[in-house]
Amino acid sequence: MNIMLFHSTYGLGPAVHRAADRLRAAGHEVFTPDLFEGRTFTTVEEGMAYREETGKEELLRRAVLAAAPYSERGLVYAGFSFGASVAQTLALGDGHARGLLLLHGTSDIAANASVDDLPVQLHVAEPDPFETDDWLSAWYLQMRRAGADVEMYRYAGAGHLYTDPDLPDWDEEAAEATWRVALGFLESLEG
Repeated sequence: MNIMLFHSTYGLGPAVHRAADRLRAAGHEVFTPDLFEGRTFTTVEEGMAYREETGKEELLRRAVLAAAPYSERGLVYAGFSFGASVAQTLALGDGHARGLLLLHGTSDIAANASVDDLPVQLHVAEPDPFETDDWLSAWYLQMRRAGADVEMYRYAGAGHLYTDPDLPDWDEEAAEATWRVALGFLESLEG
């Protein structure tokens, strides 16, 4: 599969490179665009401040420009937290999208969003301060209404960005379970 993997508000750091390497080792081609143009942050607050300063429209423009040359190949869009919201937006707007892998995040869904059985897999902590139960229930129903084929996995007691070993949220057991399921999901898309 061709995977467009978007980073979190921490920027394009070591955790994203390790994830991309893991996906490549499983035989996938992975693109890791840098939406923050070389900036990385040590706190979520710093990353969110940069995101606000840059603006949602500009960050989406950068993401679209990164994905556009590869779209016709049929990308699987993927991302971590903020990057998951970017991936979701692009996947719902790309008629060639093969799948959507969301790690630690979701996004609003346009009322007119429509896809044809787009395979979607979401992995989030339970509870997650950014992805509340009420939000996830509404998100799931809206994605189904839009035509997506959604699988959701929750990881009790894990921190928000539990797949990142460089953060206090790190949960090795939850991270390994996530990658095992996610790699199976990606394999299923190859058929």
